[in-house]
Order: sequence, then structure tokens, then C-alpha cells
Amino acid sequence: MSEILSQSEIDALLQALSSGELDVQQIKEVESSRKISKYDFRNPQKIAKDQLRTLEIIHENFGRLFQTFLSGYLRAPIKASILTVDQFAYSEFINAIPNPAFLSIIDFKPLNGQILIDISTNVVYSIIDRILGGDGEGEQEIRPFTEIELSLLTNIVDRMMAIISEAWSNVIDLKPKLDKIDTNPQFAQIVPHNETIALITFNLEVGATEGMMNICIPYLVIEPILDKLSTRFWFSTTEKVPSEEELKVIKNKIMNTKVTVRAELGSTTVKVKDILNLQEGDVIKLDVDLEDKAKIRVGSNVKFLGNIGVYKNKMAVKIINVVKDGDEIGG
Repeated sequence: MSEILSQSEIDALLQALSSGELDVQQIKEVESSRKISKYDFRNPQKIAKDQLRTLEIIHENFGRLFQTFLSGYLRAPIKASILTVDQFAYSEFINAIPNPAFLSIIDFKPLNGQILIDISTNVVYSIIDRILGGDGEGEQEIRPFTEIELSLLTNIVDRMMAIISEAWSNVIDLKPKLDKIDTNPQFAQIVPHNETIALITFNLEVGATEGMMNICIPYLVIEPILDKLSTRFWFSTTEKVPSEEELKVIKNKIMNTKVTVRAELGSTTVKVKDILNLQEGDVIKLDVDLEDKAKIRVGSNVKFLGNIGVYKNKMAVKIINVVKDGDEIGG
């Protein structure tokens, strides 16, 4: 909104124009210069800030899932936190990666194209050391990976596919698949050098070892779903109401779930020496009376009360009461 001048400011402006202190041409030049903004054609900004923010939300979720998986897999404390989410030309990213590197090229089906995940070699060496029984904290020499090491790492990346799919589930039903692993950045040409990419950079901590993990997503890959990469779309889908079909599936699974049902006749406390001396015919006194009802537990909670009896020559319990929330059941 334009600034509204007061009457005194208007008078002062007119006086300055009439006295020559202020030049009209100067004002026009200032106004025109404000309307010009620089644009770098070598690094076009194709992804809006709102869409980058959605990518950040998606990968925050991915980071939490990935650190949980890797912590359990390595039996070590893992921390993955996002540092930056930005867009660059592919050449800027790939030329900054040292050789050897650990680059996973992933088919982003059903979208056309591939993404690339780069993990710092010092972190990868630490992961290998832990898989093979070490503590992962020794200093590692920079060297090419062996075939055995690449096989172990491929297994980890294969397991990451389900994590990527889950992280993107609110936007698209992905079926990512590991295409190959490269150790030379010059062979990892998934898009032309001048193509725009979204780059998500993580700080990855594996025990005491710290490094980077970069996820490179070309603009061409996510272009068909750009309209879904907005925070408005994201929050509208995170709280969607389940359909009738989904409710039926959930109900069917619940109805066919098996639970443990246990009838308790009573309880008591017995010393170990008394248990060792128990013989046939001995009587153990419980903390209930004859007229007390048996407690029937579903899982760990008392849900019913019943009478103990016999049915077809087998011990049985007849349910006579349903325990509701707030009922006094005495234990």
C-alpha cells in the first residue's frame, strides 16, 4: 500500500520542487530502479518457497523415520536433522562432491526420473565398522569401497525405500527402487548440468561421527506434483476423514483380532519355602469369599464378572455382569 502524505509533507514537497531542490527526473529514476530485480538465468528459481517448505516438512518426517530405523539397525545413537532446503543447478551440487563418494541413485516411481542420495564417506565408514562389529569411532582412511562393503550398504539403502515411501505418503503413493550405487560423482548424471534441483541437506550423527546427507530431487521429477507441494494441500490431507471402505477394513481387522481372556479365581501370597513343601491335598487359601464373583480379564483389564461352574465336565465361567468404566471392582 502506498504511503499517505500529510498536508504539511505535501506542502514541503511542492516547495522543494518549485525551488529546484528536488528534481522530478530523479524521482522517476528512483521509482524505475525499484521495479527492477536481478534474475540469474544460470540458476533459475523454479520452485516456490511454499513448495520448498513442504519438501522440508516431508523430509523432517523422513529424518525421524530414518534415524529410528538406523538406530535399531546399528544398535547405536543416531541423529538426523535438516540443515537447509534450497534449489540449485545440478552442476553446483555434483561438482562439490569429493571422489570417492557414496551415491545412491533411486528410481522415483511412478514419477519419471531419479533422485540421488549422497552420504558423507566418514559416516558410511562408521556405519560399515558398526555392522562388522566395531565401535565405529576409529579414524578411517579415505579409500574405495570393497564389494563386500557395497553389498552391506546396498542392503541398508534397500530398507530406506519403505521409509521414503512413508514420508511422501501424504502427497503421492511412491514405489521407490534403488537403481544403483556409484562412488564416482562424474558417473552420476541423473539430469543435465544446468537443470534445477531441490537439495535437502541433513546433518547426520552416527555415535561420535558426524557428516552430511544430501537428498537431490530434480525439478523435472517433481514437476507433475508441484500443485500438491504446498502447505495448504499438505495440511488439508493430513487430517482427511477415512472413507466408508477404509472404516470397513479397520472394523474387520479389529473384529478378527485375537486377545487373551483370563478368568481369575482369586489371588494370594505364598512364601517360597511353603511352595517347595506343597503336596497333593494341600489347600491354598485365596483372598476371596465363596459368593465373590470371578474377575474376567481381557488383556490386562477386568471387563466382566462371572460365576465359576462346570460345563460338559469342564471348568467354566458364566458371565453375569459387564464391568463399565468407573465401576468398583476391587482390584
